[in-house]
Amino acid sequence: MPDVIIMGGGPAGISAALYTARAGLATLILASGAGALEKADQIENYYGFAEPVSGKQLLENGIAQAKRLGVQVLNEEVVGLSYDGEFLISTKQNTYRAPFAVMATGASRKAPKIPGLAEFEGKGVSYCAVCDGFFYRKKPVAVLGAGDYAMHEASELLPIASSVTILTDGKEPQAAFPKEMTVKTEKIAKLSGGAAVQGVQFEDGTELAAAGLFVAVGVAGSADLARKVGAQVDGVSVAVDNKRRTNVPGLYAAGDCTGGLLQISKAVCDGALAGTDVIKEFRKRAASAKA
Repeated sequence: MPDVIIMGGGPAGISAALYTARAGLATLILASGAGALEKADQIENYYGFAEPVSGKQLLENGIAQAKRLGVQVLNEEVVGLSYDGEFLISTKQNTYRAPFAVMATGASRKAPKIPGLAEFEGKGVSYCAVCDGFFYRKKPVAVLGAGDYAMHEASELLPIASSVTILTDGKEPQAAFPKEMTVKTEKIAKLSGGAAVQGVQFEDGTELAAAGLFVAVGVAGSADLARKVGAQVDGVSVAVDNKRRTNVPGLYAAGDCTGGLLQISKAVCDGALAGTDVIKEFRKRAASAKA
């Protein structure tokens, strides 16, 4: 079992891993896709490069550096996070466990611009099936999304709700949803309801009755994952202190997912802060266990 799992293989995640690995902690990075940095053709404002470097090359250098130090790097998309005294991190393929976790999956995307989505947050619109699924037992619900993250959230709801409908909002399904889930690909016009969500209206004039709508668009961002274990979020950013600790002991966030200056230099600094504090807390727990 790893001592620390880092979600994200960009500058923040790699930076944290370099510190924890060098301190002797078994370190696992789960990363799926390179994010926005890979699209950067030339970077010339980062320390140590006499000539511009591409984002792709910088990422490859970082991964190679981490592997050289013994970091295990797996190309798996994180779709779930829970806590039972240790952190359980689910991917499409596996579930991993560790006493410490660092979220470094980059800036969360904004929620889709669907009329009613923001207005009904907390009134039928949720971003966490594990957290809120119980409130919709034996009621019809819908999941907004088209990929593996939506599949994961829908699977959590299937044993609870009376029915689960996947809403792709005009996109082609990117996951193999089982026959127990209805898939609707029509574009969404708006959410309807009074004091709470009652349904979804589509641009073609049809409607779907739903007591709850769970948002799981694209891949799970750090703010999505933070909500699942009760970590505080500020909009689409994860709230952290000056050591990049969340309000959940053992859980850290670093890089663009914490907001502020969205630059490589800040991400690397965040990773270093998170990594060094993980080391301190890990050793403190180890000393207490021996006492």
